[in-house]
Amino acid sequence: QAYDMAGISSNQVDVVEVHDCFTIAEIVASEDLGFFAPGEGPRAADEGRTSLSGDRPINTSGGLKAKGHPVGASGVAQVIEIYHQLRGEAGDRQLPSKSPEIGLTHNVGGTGGTCVVNIFRRN
Repeated sequence: QAYDMAGISSNQVDVVEVHDCFTIAEIVASEDLGFFAPGEGPRAADEGRTSLSGDRPINTSGGLKAKGHPVGASGVAQVIEIYHQLRGEAGDRQLPSKSPEIGLTHNVGGTGGTCVVNIFRRN
């Protein structure tokens, strides 16, 4: 639904922050959001495709498990990371291979009953 509202497809997203409260959550989200076909997420992560220098960088901030999971503020932290990436201000975490134009955040609340996807575009 978010892609339709933004008038884009998953292939146009340059940088992503997903709610990875558990290790498997990044892989599940990467498939659910259309970045990889069902069952291809583990291989993509293993091959480095989701790394900072990969073709589909996911969680350039390190993700929730690496930077902490401040319940209630996790989504804001994701938005800040995408903001810095789109402005070219992410320092050592800045995407090396391109200037990102479109970023996406995916956040989950409670036991999964709430899911929010935001799409941002650099102007």
